[in-house]
Amino acid sequence: MKLLQVDTVAQAREKLKQALQGQEVKTLRIPVGEALGKVLAEDVYAAEDVPGFDRSTVDGYAVRSADTSGASESLPTFLEITGEVEMGGAPAHGIGPGECMYIPTGGMLPLGADAVVMVEYCELFSDTEAAVYTSVPSGGNIVRRGDDLRKGEPALLKGTALRPQEIGLLSALGRQTVETVKPWGITIISTGDELIPSDGEMSPGKVRDINTHCLQAAARKAGLEIRGSYVLRDERELLRRTVQEAMEESDIVAVSGGSSKGRKDETASVISELAGGELLTQGLALKPGKPTILGYDGATETILLGLPGHPAAAMIVFQLLIGWLWEDRSGQRPSWPVPASLTVNIPAAPGRAVCQMVRLVADGDGTRKAVPVFGRSGLISTLTEADGYIMIPENKEGLKKGETVDVFLL
Repeated sequence: MKLLQVDTVAQAREKLKQALQGQEVKTLRIPVGEALGKVLAEDVYAAEDVPGFDRSTVDGYAVRSADTSGASESLPTFLEITGEVEMGGAPAHGIGPGECMYIPTGGMLPLGADAVVMVEYCELFSDTEAAVYTSVPSGGNIVRRGDDLRKGEPALLKGTALRPQEIGLLSALGRQTVETVKPWGITIISTGDELIPSDGEMSPGKVRDINTHCLQAAARKAGLEIRGSYVLRDERELLRRTVQEAMEESDIVAVSGGSSKGRKDETASVISELAGGELLTQGLALKPGKPTILGYDGATETILLGLPGHPAAAMIVFQLLIGWLWEDRSGQRPSWPVPASLTVNIPAAPGRAVCQMVRLVADGDGTRKAVPVFGRSGLISTLTEADGYIMIPENKEGLKKGETVDVFLL
C-alpha cells in the first residue's frame, strides 16, 4: 500500500508561490463607488489639501482666542457679533479685535479668527452682542487646512483592502476611479453521491450540500469572484469534464470531497491529469485537512484545489491556502492574529500541525481567553461556535493552560 507523501502548510504555500511566480498580477480600473472590498493596485496621493480650508468642528462663534483670555461664568467677555458664516460659502468678511461671527459645524473660519467658542458657552444680549463665559485656546474647536492630508502626501498605499472609510477618503480626494487588483475568479464543485441541494428533500443516506455555500461565502469574503458552482455525483468523467470547462474561465477550481483514498474518490487523478500529470501537493500534515490536493495548469494559469469533504476542514484549508495566497499575491498586509490565553491543556501528537477551533471570551481584567471548541471536522456547528482557530505546530506535543496563543479569526 502506497502512503501519501504529505506537505506541511508552509511547504504547500511555497509550492503555490513558486507555481504562480511567472503569473502576472492583473489590475482593473473601477469606479470608487464599486471598490468596496477591492485591493488597491496603486499608491494614492492627495491632489489637494484636505480639508481645503480652516473649519469649525462645533456650532458656536468664531473668535480671536486672545479676546477670550480670562473669560469665565463670573467674568464673561463681551464681543460684537459682526455676521454669520453660511454653510457652503466663504465668510463675507473677517473679524478684528473684540469681534466674533456665528459659525455652524463645518463652516469656513473667517479671516482673523483662530478658534471657536461652543454656543453652549455663549449668551446673546442682543443681535450684535454676545457674552462668552469660557476661554478658548488658539486652534480650539477647529480643523486647520490640510490637517487631514497635505497636498502631495500619500493617502493610501498599494495593497490596501478598501473598507468604507477608505472609500470615504477617496471621495474626499475627489477620486472618481481607482486602480485595483483584478479579483481571482473561482469555481466551486462539491462531489458525492450522498449530496442533495440545500432545499432538497431528505431521504436515508443523503446529506444537504454545505460546502458549496460555505466556500462561496468564504471566497467572497476573501475578495474573490464566483464564476460557477456545481454539485456532482461521484463520476470521474463528469468531474473531469466540469473541472476542465471551469478552467477556461476561472483562476481557481476548488473541488470539495473525493480527496481521500476512498474507492470512488477520483479528485486526485482528475487534478493530476488536468495539471499535466503532476501534483504540487497530495496531502497536508494538518489535522483536520490531510486529504488536500494541489495542482497547477500553466496553460490556463489555473490553480486546482482538492479540499476535504468535511465542512470545517474544507473551510480551514481554504483560508490557510487560498485566503493566504490571495493576500500575498495582491500585496495586502497579512491578517494579524489576536493574542489570547488558553483556558485548558490541548494535547497533540507531533508530526502534523493541529488546527483547533476556539471561542474568544473577555476576562475580567480586559484580556482575552481562548476557549477550545471541540468537535469533529464534519460538524458545521464546530465552525459556528468558534470565533477563530489556533495552530499547534507539527513539532509540539500540545499547548498548556495559560499559554498565550495566536487566534486567527474566521
